[in-house]
Amino acid sequence: MDESSSLGGKGTSFTVIWSGVALASDGYNAQALGSVLPILKKLYPEAWSTTVKSRISTAYYVGVCLGAILFGSLIDNTSRKAGVVSATLLMLLGVALCSGSSGTGSKDSLHWAQGMFWMLSVGRGVLGIGAGGEYPVCSVNATEAGDENDRLRRRRGLLVGLAGCTSIDFGIVMGGVVPLIVLAAYGYRPSTPADETVHLDKAWRIMLGLGGVIPLSVFYFRWKMSTTTAFERRKRDGTSLGWRGWWVVLNVYKWRILGTCLSWALYDAVAYPFGLFSTTIVDQLSDGKSGLISSIGWSALINSFLLPGCLVGSYSMDYFGRRNTQAAGFALSALVAFVLGGALDEIQSIFPLFVVLYGILLALSEAGPGVATILTSAECYPTLVRGHLLGLSAACGKAGAAIGTVAFSAIQDDLGGSTKGVFLVGGGFSLLGAIVTLLLIPEMSRDLGEEDERLNKLLIQAGVIQRTPSSYSFEDSQSEEKC
Repeated sequence: MDESSSLGGKGTSFTVIWSGVALASDGYNAQALGSVLPILKKLYPEAWSTTVKSRISTAYYVGVCLGAILFGSLIDNTSRKAGVVSATLLMLLGVALCSGSSGTGSKDSLHWAQGMFWMLSVGRGVLGIGAGGEYPVCSVNATEAGDENDRLRRRRGLLVGLAGCTSIDFGIVMGGVVPLIVLAAYGYRPSTPADETVHLDKAWRIMLGLGGVIPLSVFYFRWKMSTTTAFERRKRDGTSLGWRGWWVVLNVYKWRILGTCLSWALYDAVAYPFGLFSTTIVDQLSDGKSGLISSIGWSALINSFLLPGCLVGSYSMDYFGRRNTQAAGFALSALVAFVLGGALDEIQSIFPLFVVLYGILLALSEAGPGVATILTSAECYPTLVRGHLLGLSAACGKAGAAIGTVAFSAIQDDLGGSTKGVFLVGGGFSLLGAIVTLLLIPEMSRDLGEEDERLNKLLIQAGVIQRTPSSYSFEDSQSEEKC
Protein backbone atom coordinates (compact mmCIF):
# COMPACT_ATOMS: atom_id res chain seq x y z
CA MET A 1 0.00 0.00 0.00
CA ASP A 2 1.47 3.39 -0.98
CA GLU A 3 1.64 6.41 1.25
CA SER A 4 -1.00 8.39 -0.53
CA SER A 5 -3.60 5.71 -0.10
CA SER A 6 -2.54 5.31 3.49
CA LEU A 7 -3.13 8.97 4.17
CA GLY A 8 -6.63 8.71 2.83
CA GLY A 9 -7.43 5.38 4.42
CA LYS A 10 -9.81 4.91 7.30
CA GLY A 11 -7.06 3.64 9.57
CA THR A 12 -4.97 6.80 9.30
CA SER A 13 -6.11 10.33 8.52
CA PHE A 14 -9.78 9.36 8.72
CA THR A 15 -9.31 8.14 12.27
CA VAL A 16 -7.27 11.19 13.28
CA ILE A 17 -9.84 13.61 11.85
CA TRP A 18 -12.89 12.12 13.51
CA SER A 19 -11.10 11.58 16.80
CA GLY A 20 -10.20 15.26 16.83
CA VAL A 21 -13.67 16.50 15.90
CA ALA A 22 -15.10 14.66 18.89
CA LEU A 23 -12.66 16.36 21.28
CA ALA A 24 -14.09 19.74 20.22
CA SER A 25 -17.21 18.83 22.19
CA ASP A 26 -15.17 18.72 25.40
CA GLY A 27 -13.82 22.20 24.74
CA TYR A 28 -17.30 23.56 24.03
CA ASN A 29 -18.95 21.98 27.04
CA ALA A 30 -16.19 23.17 29.37
CA GLN A 31 -16.21 26.75 28.07
CA ALA A 32 -19.96 27.20 27.60
CA LEU A 33 -20.32 26.92 31.34
CA GLY A 34 -18.13 30.02 31.68
CA SER A 35 -20.84 31.95 29.83
CA VAL A 36 -23.69 30.27 31.70
CA LEU A 37 -22.40 30.90 35.25
CA PRO A 38 -22.84 34.72 35.11
CA ILE A 39 -26.36 34.15 33.77
CA LEU A 40 -27.26 31.79 36.61
CA LYS A 41 -25.91 34.31 39.11
CA LYS A 42 -28.18 37.01 37.66
CA LEU A 43 -31.26 34.77 37.52
CA TYR A 44 -31.00 33.15 40.95
CA PRO A 45 -29.07 35.54 43.23
CA GLU A 46 -30.62 34.22 46.46
CA ALA A 47 -29.62 30.61 45.77
CA TRP A 48 -26.24 31.50 44.26
CA SER A 49 -23.02 31.21 46.24
CA THR A 50 -19.36 30.43 45.76
CA THR A 51 -20.11 26.89 46.93
CA VAL A 52 -22.75 26.41 44.23
CA LYS A 53 -20.43 27.85 41.60
CA SER A 54 -17.58 25.52 42.63
CA ARG A 55 -19.86 22.48 42.80
CA ILE A 56 -21.20 22.98 39.27
CA SER A 57 -17.72 23.66 37.90
CA THR A 58 -15.94 20.81 39.64
CA ALA A 59 -18.67 18.20 39.00
CA TYR A 60 -17.62 18.20 35.35
CA TYR A 61 -13.94 17.70 36.16
CA VAL A 62 -14.66 14.95 38.69
CA GLY A 63 -16.65 13.18 35.98
CA VAL A 64 -13.82 13.67 33.49
CA CYS A 65 -11.36 12.08 35.95
CA LEU A 66 -13.57 9.02 36.40
CA GLY A 67 -14.28 8.76 32.68
CA ALA A 68 -10.61 8.98 31.69
CA ILE A 69 -9.64 6.14 34.04
CA LEU A 70 -12.64 3.91 33.24
CA PHE A 71 -12.41 4.34 29.47
CA GLY A 72 -8.64 4.01 29.47
CA SER A 73 -9.10 0.52 30.91
CA LEU A 74 -12.06 -0.23 28.63
CA ILE A 75 -10.25 0.49 25.37
CA ASP A 76 -7.21 -1.59 26.34
CA ASN A 77 -9.25 -4.57 27.52
CA THR A 78 -12.08 -4.62 24.95
CA SER A 79 -11.85 -2.43 21.86
CA ARG A 80 -11.26 1.15 20.81
CA LYS A 81 -14.68 1.30 19.15
CA ALA A 82 -16.52 0.27 22.34
CA GLY A 83 -14.97 3.26 24.05
CA VAL A 84 -15.88 5.61 21.19
CA VAL A 85 -19.56 4.63 21.17
CA SER A 86 -19.99 4.54 24.96
CA ALA A 87 -18.32 7.92 25.50
CA THR A 88 -20.48 9.55 22.82
CA LEU A 89 -23.72 8.21 24.33
CA LEU A 90 -22.77 9.35 27.82
CA MET A 91 -22.01 12.84 26.56
CA LEU A 92 -25.42 13.06 24.90
CA LEU A 93 -27.12 11.92 28.11
CA GLY A 94 -25.19 14.48 30.14
CA VAL A 95 -26.10 17.31 27.77
CA ALA A 96 -29.79 16.36 28.00
CA LEU A 97 -29.68 16.36 31.82
CA CYS A 98 -27.94 19.75 31.94
CA SER A 99 -30.21 21.56 29.52
CA GLY A 100 -33.30 20.07 31.18
CA SER A 101 -32.25 20.78 34.77
CA SER A 102 -35.16 21.57 37.05
CA GLY A 103 -36.08 21.70 40.72
CA THR A 104 -39.28 20.84 42.61
CA GLY A 105 -42.06 23.11 43.79
CA SER A 106 -42.71 26.64 42.58
CA LYS A 107 -40.28 27.85 39.93
CA ASP A 108 -39.91 31.16 41.74
CA SER A 109 -38.96 29.53 45.06
CA LEU A 110 -35.50 29.20 46.57
CA HIS A 111 -36.09 25.45 46.92
CA TRP A 112 -36.65 25.10 43.14
CA ALA A 113 -33.42 26.96 42.34
CA GLN A 114 -31.41 24.84 44.78
CA GLY A 115 -32.83 21.63 43.28
CA MET A 116 -32.09 22.86 39.77
CA PHE A 117 -28.47 23.56 40.73
CA TRP A 118 -28.12 20.03 42.11
CA MET A 119 -29.56 18.47 38.95
CA LEU A 120 -27.25 20.64 36.85
CA SER A 121 -24.30 19.42 38.91
CA VAL A 122 -25.30 15.78 38.35
CA GLY A 123 -25.77 16.39 34.63
CA ARG A 124 -22.36 18.01 34.42
CA GLY A 125 -20.88 14.99 36.18
CA VAL A 126 -22.42 12.55 33.68
CA LEU A 127 -21.30 14.76 30.81
CA GLY A 128 -17.82 14.81 32.34
CA ILE A 129 -17.61 11.01 32.41
CA GLY A 130 -18.33 10.90 28.69
CA ALA A 131 -15.94 13.76 27.97
CA GLY A 132 -13.26 12.11 30.10
CA GLY A 133 -13.63 8.95 28.08
CA GLU A 134 -12.91 10.93 24.93
CA TYR A 135 -9.34 11.65 26.05
CA PRO A 136 -7.94 8.10 26.06
CA VAL A 137 -10.23 7.01 23.22
CA CYS A 138 -9.46 9.87 20.83
CA SER A 139 -5.84 10.46 21.82
CA VAL A 140 -4.84 6.80 21.60
CA ASN A 141 -6.63 6.35 18.28
CA ALA A 142 -5.08 9.48 16.80
CA THR A 143 -1.56 8.62 17.97
CA GLU A 144 -1.71 5.02 16.73
CA ALA A 145 -3.22 6.11 13.41
CA GLY A 146 -0.18 8.34 12.98
CA ASP A 147 2.14 5.34 13.26
CA GLU A 148 1.06 3.47 10.14
CA ASN A 149 4.09 4.51 8.01
CA ASP A 150 7.21 6.66 8.12
CA ARG A 151 5.60 9.66 6.47
CA LEU A 152 2.86 9.81 9.08
CA ARG A 153 5.37 9.31 11.88
CA ARG A 154 7.34 12.34 10.72
CA ARG A 155 4.18 14.45 10.85
CA ARG A 156 2.49 12.85 13.86
CA GLY A 157 3.13 15.86 16.06
CA LEU A 158 1.30 18.12 13.61
CA LEU A 159 -1.54 15.64 13.01
CA VAL A 160 -2.21 14.84 16.66
CA GLY A 161 -1.74 18.48 17.66
CA LEU A 162 -4.35 19.59 15.14
CA ALA A 163 -6.71 16.72 15.92
CA GLY A 164 -6.35 17.01 19.69
CA CYS A 165 -5.52 20.39 21.18
CA THR A 166 -6.68 22.45 18.19
CA SER A 167 -10.06 20.71 18.15
CA ILE A 168 -10.49 21.20 21.90
CA ASP A 169 -9.61 24.87 21.60
CA PHE A 170 -11.89 25.33 18.61
CA GLY A 171 -14.64 24.01 20.87
CA ILE A 172 -13.57 26.47 23.58
CA VAL A 173 -13.76 29.38 21.14
CA MET A 174 -17.19 28.20 19.98
CA GLY A 175 -18.17 27.98 23.64
CA GLY A 176 -17.83 31.77 23.68
CA VAL A 177 -19.13 32.59 20.20
CA VAL A 178 -22.29 30.44 20.33
CA PRO A 179 -23.56 32.08 23.58
CA LEU A 180 -23.10 35.46 21.89
CA ILE A 181 -25.25 34.30 18.96
CA VAL A 182 -27.92 32.91 21.32
CA LEU A 183 -28.05 36.13 23.33
CA ALA A 184 -28.18 38.23 20.16
CA ALA A 185 -31.10 36.12 18.95
CA TYR A 186 -32.97 37.09 22.12
CA GLY A 187 -32.29 40.78 21.50
CA TYR A 188 -29.26 41.34 23.74
CA ARG A 189 -26.83 44.00 22.57
CA PRO A 190 -23.67 45.60 24.04
CA SER A 191 -25.90 48.48 25.20
CA THR A 192 -28.27 46.15 27.07
CA PRO A 193 -28.26 46.99 30.82
CA ALA A 194 -26.15 44.65 32.95
CA ASP A 195 -29.14 43.77 35.15
CA GLU A 196 -31.39 42.67 32.25
CA THR A 197 -32.62 39.06 32.65
CA VAL A 198 -35.42 38.68 30.08
CA HIS A 199 -35.29 35.31 28.25
CA LEU A 200 -32.06 34.30 30.01
CA ASP A 201 -33.73 31.19 31.47
CA LYS A 202 -34.21 29.89 27.93
CA ALA A 203 -30.84 31.14 26.68
CA TRP A 204 -28.62 29.25 29.13
CA ARG A 205 -30.44 25.98 28.45
CA ILE A 206 -29.95 26.38 24.71
CA MET A 207 -26.25 27.18 25.24
CA LEU A 208 -25.72 23.94 27.16
CA GLY A 209 -28.00 21.91 24.90
CA LEU A 210 -25.99 22.81 21.81
CA GLY A 211 -23.10 20.91 23.39
CA GLY A 212 -24.72 17.74 22.03
CA VAL A 213 -24.50 18.82 18.38
CA ILE A 214 -20.88 17.73 17.81
CA PRO A 215 -21.02 14.23 19.37
CA LEU A 216 -24.38 13.55 17.69
CA SER A 217 -23.26 14.73 14.25
CA VAL A 218 -20.08 12.61 14.20
CA PHE A 219 -21.53 9.48 15.79
CA TYR A 220 -22.04 7.64 12.49
CA PHE A 221 -18.53 8.42 11.22
CA ARG A 222 -16.95 7.35 14.50
CA TRP A 223 -18.90 4.11 14.34
CA LYS A 224 -17.29 3.47 10.95
CA MET A 225 -13.72 4.17 12.10
CA SER A 226 -11.27 1.34 11.54
CA THR A 227 -9.21 -0.16 14.35
CA THR A 228 -5.57 0.89 14.26
CA THR A 229 -2.90 -1.61 13.25
CA ALA A 230 -1.11 -1.26 16.60
CA PHE A 231 -4.22 -2.34 18.51
CA GLU A 232 -5.01 -5.16 16.04
CA ARG A 233 -1.49 -6.49 16.58
CA ARG A 234 -1.87 -6.29 20.35
CA LYS A 235 -5.21 -8.18 20.24
CA ARG A 236 -3.79 -10.89 17.97
CA ASP A 237 -0.88 -11.44 20.30
CA GLY A 238 -3.32 -11.88 23.18
CA THR A 239 -0.80 -10.73 25.81
CA SER A 240 -2.31 -10.44 29.29
CA LEU A 241 -0.46 -8.70 32.10
CA GLY A 242 -1.90 -9.85 35.41
CA TRP A 243 -0.54 -8.43 38.64
CA ARG A 244 3.02 -9.52 37.85
CA GLY A 245 2.92 -7.78 34.50
CA TRP A 246 1.58 -4.59 36.04
CA TRP A 247 4.37 -4.70 38.62
CA VAL A 248 6.87 -4.72 35.75
CA VAL A 249 5.05 -1.86 34.00
CA LEU A 250 4.92 0.31 37.12
CA ASN A 251 8.54 -0.39 37.96
CA VAL A 252 9.76 0.46 34.45
CA TYR A 253 7.55 3.47 33.75
CA LYS A 254 7.13 4.99 37.23
CA TRP A 255 9.06 8.19 36.46
CA ARG A 256 7.31 8.67 33.13
CA ILE A 257 3.94 8.14 34.82
CA LEU A 258 4.84 10.76 37.41
CA GLY A 259 6.00 13.12 34.66
CA THR A 260 2.96 12.85 32.37
CA CYS A 261 0.50 12.98 35.28
CA LEU A 262 2.13 15.98 36.97
CA SER A 263 2.70 17.99 33.79
CA TRP A 264 -0.89 17.47 32.61
CA ALA A 265 -2.21 18.37 36.09
CA LEU A 266 -0.13 21.55 36.26
CA TYR A 267 -1.18 22.59 32.75
CA ASP A 268 -4.90 22.05 33.37
CA ALA A 269 -4.70 23.67 36.83
CA VAL A 270 -3.87 26.92 35.01
CA ALA A 271 -5.41 26.62 31.53
CA TYR A 272 -8.96 25.61 32.46
CA PRO A 273 -9.57 28.18 35.23
CA PHE A 274 -8.03 30.94 33.08
CA GLY A 275 -10.31 30.02 30.19
CA LEU A 276 -13.40 29.34 32.32
CA PHE A 277 -13.12 32.52 34.38
CA SER A 278 -12.12 34.87 31.56
CA THR A 279 -15.69 36.20 31.43
CA THR A 280 -15.70 36.75 35.19
CA ILE A 281 -12.26 38.41 35.17
CA VAL A 282 -13.26 40.79 32.37
CA ASP A 283 -16.46 41.65 34.24
CA GLN A 284 -14.53 42.33 37.46
CA LEU A 285 -11.99 44.55 35.73
CA SER A 286 -14.88 46.67 34.44
CA ASP A 287 -16.28 46.93 38.01
CA GLY A 288 -19.25 44.81 37.03
CA LYS A 289 -20.55 47.46 34.61
CA SER A 290 -20.22 45.33 31.47
CA GLY A 291 -23.35 43.73 30.10
CA LEU A 292 -23.43 40.03 29.24
CA ILE A 293 -22.67 40.67 25.58
CA SER A 294 -19.59 42.75 26.39
CA SER A 295 -18.22 40.37 29.04
CA ILE A 296 -18.75 37.21 26.97
CA GLY A 297 -17.54 38.97 23.81
CA TRP A 298 -14.24 40.05 25.38
CA SER A 299 -13.86 36.53 26.78
CA ALA A 300 -14.41 35.00 23.33
CA LEU A 301 -11.80 37.34 21.86
CA ILE A 302 -9.27 36.37 24.54
CA ASN A 303 -9.90 32.66 23.97
CA SER A 304 -9.45 33.07 20.21
CA PHE A 305 -5.72 33.41 20.93
CA LEU A 306 -5.74 29.70 21.76
CA LEU A 307 -5.96 28.66 18.11
CA PRO A 308 -2.76 30.28 16.77
CA GLY A 309 -0.99 28.90 19.85
CA CYS A 310 -2.10 25.39 18.92
CA LEU A 311 -1.01 25.80 15.31
CA VAL A 312 2.47 27.01 16.30
CA GLY A 313 2.85 24.24 18.88
CA SER A 314 1.66 21.52 16.52
CA TYR A 315 4.31 22.45 13.96
CA SER A 316 6.97 22.88 16.63
CA MET A 317 6.63 19.36 18.03
CA ASP A 318 7.91 17.74 14.85
CA TYR A 319 10.87 20.12 14.57
CA PHE A 320 11.95 20.74 18.17
CA GLY A 321 10.59 17.62 19.85
CA ARG A 322 7.64 17.08 22.17
CA ARG A 323 9.63 17.55 25.39
CA ASN A 324 11.32 20.80 24.34
CA THR A 325 8.08 22.26 23.00
CA GLN A 326 6.23 21.48 26.21
CA ALA A 327 8.95 22.88 28.50
CA ALA A 328 9.32 26.09 26.45
CA GLY A 329 5.56 26.70 26.47
CA PHE A 330 5.39 26.24 30.22
CA ALA A 331 8.32 28.63 30.83
CA LEU A 332 7.15 31.39 28.49
CA SER A 333 3.56 31.32 29.79
CA ALA A 334 4.95 31.55 33.35
CA LEU A 335 6.86 34.69 32.36
CA VAL A 336 3.76 36.40 30.94
CA ALA A 337 1.67 35.36 33.97
CA PHE A 338 4.21 36.94 36.31
CA VAL A 339 4.14 40.16 34.25
CA LEU A 340 0.33 40.29 34.41
CA GLY A 341 0.25 39.55 38.12
CA GLY A 342 3.01 41.99 38.99
CA ALA A 343 1.80 44.94 36.93
CA LEU A 344 -1.93 44.31 36.71
CA ASP A 345 -2.99 47.74 37.97
CA GLU A 346 -0.98 49.51 35.28
CA ILE A 347 -1.89 47.03 32.52
CA GLN A 348 -5.65 46.99 33.15
CA SER A 349 -5.75 50.77 32.82
CA ILE A 350 -5.14 50.10 29.10
CA PHE A 351 -7.79 47.45 28.64
CA PRO A 352 -6.87 46.35 25.07
CA LEU A 353 -3.31 45.77 26.31
CA PHE A 354 -4.65 43.53 29.06
CA VAL A 355 -6.70 41.55 26.52
CA VAL A 356 -3.68 41.06 24.25
CA LEU A 357 -1.37 39.97 27.09
CA TYR A 358 -4.04 37.65 28.49
CA GLY A 359 -4.47 36.16 25.02
CA ILE A 360 -0.71 35.71 24.59
CA LEU A 361 -0.61 33.93 27.97
CA LEU A 362 -3.23 31.44 26.79
CA ALA A 363 -1.56 31.05 23.37
CA LEU A 364 1.85 30.23 24.87
CA SER A 365 0.29 27.70 27.20
CA GLU A 366 -1.40 25.96 24.27
CA ALA A 367 1.74 26.12 22.09
CA GLY A 368 3.59 24.11 24.75
CA PRO A 369 1.80 21.78 27.17
CA GLY A 370 -1.53 22.26 25.41
CA VAL A 371 -0.43 20.36 22.31
CA ALA A 372 2.27 18.20 23.91
CA THR A 373 0.67 16.66 27.00
CA ILE A 374 -1.68 14.49 24.93
CA LEU A 375 1.04 13.22 22.62
CA THR A 376 3.72 12.64 25.25
CA SER A 377 1.20 10.74 27.38
CA ALA A 378 0.52 8.47 24.40
CA GLU A 379 4.05 8.02 23.02
CA CYS A 380 5.70 7.37 26.39
CA TYR A 381 3.85 4.07 26.83
CA PRO A 382 3.51 0.81 24.86
CA THR A 383 0.28 -0.23 23.15
CA LEU A 384 -0.49 -2.84 25.79
CA VAL A 385 -1.06 -0.19 28.49
CA ARG A 386 -1.37 3.01 26.47
CA GLY A 387 -5.07 3.47 27.18
CA HIS A 388 -4.68 2.84 30.90
CA LEU A 389 -1.76 5.22 31.42
CA LEU A 390 -2.95 7.96 29.08
CA GLY A 391 -6.31 7.78 30.83
CA LEU A 392 -4.56 8.07 34.21
CA SER A 393 -2.57 11.09 32.98
CA ALA A 394 -5.71 12.75 31.62
CA ALA A 395 -7.52 12.06 34.91
CA CYS A 396 -4.72 13.74 36.83
CA GLY A 397 -4.98 16.66 34.41
CA LYS A 398 -8.67 17.14 35.08
CA ALA A 399 -8.09 16.72 38.80
CA GLY A 400 -5.65 19.61 38.44
CA ALA A 401 -8.34 21.57 36.57
CA ALA A 402 -10.84 20.96 39.38
CA ILE A 403 -8.32 21.95 42.06
CA GLY A 404 -7.27 25.01 40.09
CA THR A 405 -10.89 26.09 39.56
CA VAL A 406 -11.65 25.90 43.28
CA ALA A 407 -8.30 27.38 44.34
CA PHE A 408 -8.47 30.33 41.96
CA SER A 409 -12.04 31.10 43.08
CA ALA A 410 -10.87 31.05 46.70
CA ILE A 411 -7.87 33.27 45.91
CA GLN A 412 -10.12 35.83 44.22
CA ASP A 413 -12.53 35.83 47.17
CA ASP A 414 -9.74 36.17 49.74
CA LEU A 415 -8.23 39.09 47.83
CA GLY A 416 -11.55 40.88 47.49
CA GLY A 417 -11.99 39.92 43.84
CA SER A 418 -8.47 40.86 42.76
CA THR A 419 -6.95 38.70 40.01
CA LYS A 420 -3.33 39.51 40.83
CA GLY A 421 -2.92 36.42 42.99
CA VAL A 422 -4.52 34.24 40.32
CA PHE A 423 -1.92 35.21 37.72
CA LEU A 424 1.01 34.90 40.14
CA VAL A 425 -0.04 31.45 41.38
CA GLY A 426 -0.74 30.35 37.80
CA GLY A 427 2.74 31.49 36.78
CA GLY A 428 4.24 29.44 39.60
CA PHE A 429 2.37 26.33 38.45
CA SER A 430 3.60 26.85 34.88
CA LEU A 431 7.21 27.27 35.99
CA LEU A 432 6.95 24.05 37.99
CA GLY A 433 5.52 22.36 34.89
CA ALA A 434 8.62 23.28 32.88
CA ILE A 435 10.87 21.75 35.54
CA VAL A 436 8.81 18.55 35.73
CA THR A 437 8.90 18.21 31.93
CA LEU A 438 12.67 18.54 31.69
CA LEU A 439 13.33 16.16 34.59
CA LEU A 440 10.79 13.39 34.03
CA ILE A 441 9.67 13.23 30.39
CA PRO A 442 12.03 11.73 27.78
CA GLU A 443 12.11 12.51 24.05
CA MET A 444 10.65 9.33 22.55
CA SER A 445 11.29 7.48 19.31
CA ARG A 446 8.77 8.23 16.56
CA ASP A 447 8.19 4.47 16.04
CA LEU A 448 5.67 3.23 18.62
CA GLY A 449 6.72 -0.35 17.93
CA GLU A 450 10.08 0.19 19.61
CA GLU A 451 8.47 0.74 23.01
CA ASP A 452 6.22 -2.29 22.43
CA GLU A 453 9.29 -4.47 21.78
CA ARG A 454 11.05 -3.10 24.87
CA LEU A 455 8.14 -4.02 27.16
CA ASN A 456 7.79 -7.44 25.54
CA LYS A 457 11.42 -8.26 26.32
CA LEU A 458 11.02 -7.14 29.92
CA LEU A 459 7.87 -9.23 30.34
CA ILE A 460 9.71 -12.29 28.98
CA GLN A 461 12.61 -11.70 31.36
CA ALA A 462 10.17 -11.46 34.28
CA GLY A 463 8.43 -14.67 33.21
CA VAL A 464 5.10 -12.94 32.59
CA ILE A 465 4.92 -14.17 28.99
CA GLN A 466 6.68 -17.14 27.41
CA ARG A 467 7.15 -15.91 23.86
CA THR A 468 7.85 -12.75 21.93
CA PRO A 469 4.62 -11.46 20.41
CA SER A 470 4.73 -11.59 16.66
CA SER A 471 6.18 -8.70 14.72
CA TYR A 472 3.27 -7.30 12.78
CA SER A 473 3.50 -4.24 10.59
CA PHE A 474 0.96 -2.16 8.71
CA GLU A 475 2.19 -3.51 5.41
CA ASP A 476 1.77 -7.07 6.71
CA SER A 477 -1.85 -6.38 7.62
CA GLN A 478 -2.58 -5.05 4.17
CA SER A 479 -1.01 -8.15 2.57
CA GLU A 480 -3.20 -10.40 4.71
CA GLU A 481 -6.31 -8.45 3.75
CA LYS A 482 -5.51 -8.92 0.05
CA CYS A 483 -5.10 -12.64 0.59
